[in-house]
Amino acid sequence: MLKKLKQFRQKKWVSFVTNIYVLILSAFLVWMFFFDTNSFLIQKELQSQIESLEAEKKYLEEEIEKDRKALKNLSSDEAMEKFARERYFLKKKNEAVFIIEYQDSILDE
Repeated sequence: MLKKLKQFRQKKWVSFVTNIYVLILSAFLVWMFFFDTNSFLIQKELQSQIESLEAEKKYLEEEIEKDRKALKNLSSDEAMEKFARERYFLKKKNEAVFIIEYQDSILDE
């Protein structure tokens, strides 16, 4: 039994794995990858948050650009009046507004 243990310890990979420097390095790497505050798992999670925030930023920048174009289009009085009439059903004095709804646009109750 003792002879088998000595033969096992003399194998190249066993002597490499039981080396004190390899053990310390392995413990250090396990600590850094899983338990440290800057671990690999936390960095991966933070990177996914960054990617989602960048996607949201891109979407909001596109929305800002759409709003700028809409404001530019509404800079004239005629465009503002047309927008108010179509969107908010506003009218001038002594004017009647008729709202025509199609059958498919009315909700059934």
